[in-house]
Amino acid sequence: MTSADFDEHRERALLDRIEEYYDAVPRHGARVEDYGPLTLFVREGQGWPFYARPARGSSARPDVSDVRKVRARQRELGIPESFEWVAETTPALRAAVEESGLVVHEHPLMVLDSGDGDGNGNVSGSGSDGISVRTVDADDPVLASALAVPHLAFAEPGTRVGLAGTPQLAEAAEACVRDGSVDRARVRIRAGLTVVAAAVEQEAVLSAGQHQPLAGVSEIVGVGTLPAARRRGLGLAVTATLVSDARSRGADTVFLSAGDEDVARIYARLGFRRIGTALIAEPAE
Repeated sequence: MTSADFDEHRERALLDRIEEYYDAVPRHGARVEDYGPLTLFVREGQGWPFYARPARGSSARPDVSDVRKVRARQRELGIPESFEWVAETTPALRAAVEESGLVVHEHPLMVLDSGDGDGNGNVSGSGSDGISVRTVDADDPVLASALAVPHLAFAEPGTRVGLAGTPQLAEAAEACVRDGSVDRARVRIRAGLTVVAAAVEQEAVLSAGQHQPLAGVSEIVGVGTLPAARRRGLGLAVTATLVSDARSRGADTVFLSAGDEDVARIYARLGFRRIGTALIAEPAE
């Protein structure tokens, strides 16, 4: 086997592990409905709705009729008509979802190679002066704010300093308590299904994110910084803390989807490298 063949085999093996993870994670909180080459995950109970994706192990090529069947079921259930998949592992799905009328968004899929960010100094989780970056347990009083920060961050996308600050965060945190998000997060944290980390200054959360460990793989998700607190390296510090925690839990594959190429370049500073493209399809706004 040549060096190029070995590298290609390694990349394919990594993508296969990520595919297995994407298929396994929703099964903890959803029922599964099969539509030939596609699988629809339907959340059981309260919480953010899941999506449809390629059926694990299926060799059938998805076409537009398969997509339309799933979309009809999503409308019937009153859930978002969304599909998520990896471009390199199911390339034919893009044409099918676009023919059905959905818009496809591309996000850099990035992986941190085994041995990077192992908690032994390769990745540092320190924040700015006066700011602690730590994992947040189920009973931590900042949990509600840690869940709320990413919502405010994603409402003002990009990396520039924005408008939302601590007054808006207080309102968003209260909303997370009212809608049950905090209670659901506590259950997942205690079960070891979710780990939350936050950058905290005088008990005010400025940046936060999560990782979701499962069978030696973990995805870092929802990392966001309060728009008014951007450009201080807080998102990177939170990500580093999540990586270190994931490694301590035995995750040798740690990955994430970056919002865009600019964000991908920031994650590259921690050693993440692009392995593929994550695709999300949804109706046009």
